[in-house]
Amino acid sequence: MRIGVDIGGTFTDLCAVDGTGITAVGKVLTTHDEPARAVEAGLAALLAESGIAAGDVEQVVHGTTLVTNALIERKGSRTALLATAGFRDVLEMRREHRYELYDLHLELPEPLVPRHLRFDVPERILADGSVHIGLDEEHVARLGRELAARGIEAVAICFLHSFTNPAHERRAAEVLAEVAPNLRVALSSDVVPEIREFERASTTVANVYVQNLTERYLRDLEHRLRRLGITGAPHIMLSNGGLATVDTAARHPIRILESGPAGGALAAASLGPADLLAFDMGGTTAKLCLIAGGAPLVTHQFEVDRKYRLLPGSGLPVQVPVTDMIEIGVGGGSIARIDALGLLTVGPDSAGSEPGPVCYGRGGAEPTVTDADLVLGYLDPGYFLGGDMRLDREAARNAIRERIAEPLGVSVEEAAWGIHTSVNEDMANAARVHAVERGQDPAKLPMYTFGGAGPVHGVGVARALGAPSVVAPPAAGVLSAAGFLTAPLAFDFVRSARAAVQDLAWEQVDTLFAEMEAEGTALLAKSGVDEVTHRRIAEMRYSGQGYEIRVPVHGGSWPDTLINEFTATYRALYRRTGPAVGVEVLNWRVVSSGPAPDVTLRLAASESPGDVHKGTRKAYFPSAGGFVDTAVFDRYRLKPGDRVDGPAIVEERESTVVVPPGAHCVVRADAGLEVTV
Repeated sequence: MRIGVDIGGTFTDLCAVDGTGITAVGKVLTTHDEPARAVEAGLAALLAESGIAAGDVEQVVHGTTLVTNALIERKGSRTALLATAGFRDVLEMRREHRYELYDLHLELPEPLVPRHLRFDVPERILADGSVHIGLDEEHVARLGRELAARGIEAVAICFLHSFTNPAHERRAAEVLAEVAPNLRVALSSDVVPEIREFERASTTVANVYVQNLTERYLRDLEHRLRRLGITGAPHIMLSNGGLATVDTAARHPIRILESGPAGGALAAASLGPADLLAFDMGGTTAKLCLIAGGAPLVTHQFEVDRKYRLLPGSGLPVQVPVTDMIEIGVGGGSIARIDALGLLTVGPDSAGSEPGPVCYGRGGAEPTVTDADLVLGYLDPGYFLGGDMRLDREAARNAIRERIAEPLGVSVEEAAWGIHTSVNEDMANAARVHAVERGQDPAKLPMYTFGGAGPVHGVGVARALGAPSVVAPPAAGVLSAAGFLTAPLAFDFVRSARAAVQDLAWEQVDTLFAEMEAEGTALLAKSGVDEVTHRRIAEMRYSGQGYEIRVPVHGGSWPDTLINEFTATYRALYRRTGPAVGVEVLNWRVVSSGPAPDVTLRLAASESPGDVHKGTRKAYFPSAGGFVDTAVFDRYRLKPGDRVDGPAIVEERESTVVVPPGAHCVVRADAGLEVTV
């Protein structure tokens, strides 16, 4: 028995899996003041309701938004930065790029370290790794004593070209340990040893900024699991789709930045065809991810706390491997309002779990997407979370009437439909841009939809995209938690060594790969993994380009094979090859993985008696003239091969599938519901 736990902005999801498939699921409100409390309460309830003995749980895999929230809310440690003399302002100067060229009120995230805590250190290492100016150790010692006296808790050290020669960074850390042993220190050569000064500094600062908070949380989680009787140490989901031990995650907390969304992408990849679009809509955000060749795409450029819609360059850059997805601020709890121009807008701010949507009855006053879906008849007020939480439909109607319908001069139902379709269009637009930028046509891809609100909106998003079908997988409401259980223990490593392909010293490249593979084997061995596989990757570009693409490295006749792989990858992405210039490599990467767990995400067979048809209720479909009688089905009693014609609603404990008029759904062999749009 293995259990996945995913902390989201509104709900904490749980999913238990054994050899027969998914045996139990749970969903509780997230406790933002103490996230592990919701995990403990949810696990206790899941074990009690399903009859699972705590001693039978072999593994708990956990993903969390803790790191993301801490960076956005600025709730980390008081942090200082030591930089090469002349470079302390790199965090603020960024790349001098204006993401909105003509906006006179351009807003950027404030650096995590204010200027008075950023210090120049006399030292200089050149690009080839040679020492130009030696490290001023006495200067570092004075800074260390001063920082400790001022109550600084953490220090990031980011010296120029330390990815080539880390000697100065390591010696500076030794000096700080001697004069201020209580300071938590992070080195850029350990956190992200690769080229690009601004991104490297930003990532190192972010890592040490949240390290204390993350470590305290993970230790608290371990304690709570032991208190429940679960003896195995938890594993933590990484942003790139691998797993790590608590110790590894505590040392590199920036690697768990996007751990929750990665789980949903992994689950969709394990359930679906080789190419698909994964759509995850929870209570706070919606995420869209391309699955290509049976695996989620991975990127090493990510931004936290974007200040301007979806525009790159408006957030804090973090240079770590993350599942490549686009995330927008529309979820079930996203707040709807009339803007200064008199137009309806939804999000990006969310009511979250505290106070939550108006219909939760927990003090929320502003109408949300969930309130609109309830008013439209898509949600059953008596069966939300399987009946554990009753929704107030009349309160939702009143909030939409006062805040949206009356200012716009429309009916409550029209206002609710406007909220619902506005969200669908926002997500479809984001999905279209995300897919096209990666060389895919979203109209040709099936869409897998999950999350508590995803199946409610899935068909609407698919229609806006022109997608052929929508699949709501088993346990769609907690699929990210289920996806955690498909991931192997894994970690990735990088070395920067820029060179033209034709000039590469292949013995040096082999040495770099061997070093990283040895590091990966040793790291996984500490977790008890004996069978380790390594995947080699080169990050390459045409000479003169500003950014590179990831190319698999298979060995063989090195120059020719590598250039051929680069050309094929470039053509697949851009449908053309580049200019007749040389090709160069910037970074070499190794992904070290243990064996993938043998797990099925099918729903375990249900023996519960009863009618598959739960009855009818009025639901709003403008194409059918407004509110119409809509059949409601119990998902747990549907059998493979069953067909449901729209308009219809299929309910399960954690989510609801809406099948509009003109569409139909069929139950697949794996218990997923496939809606033909």
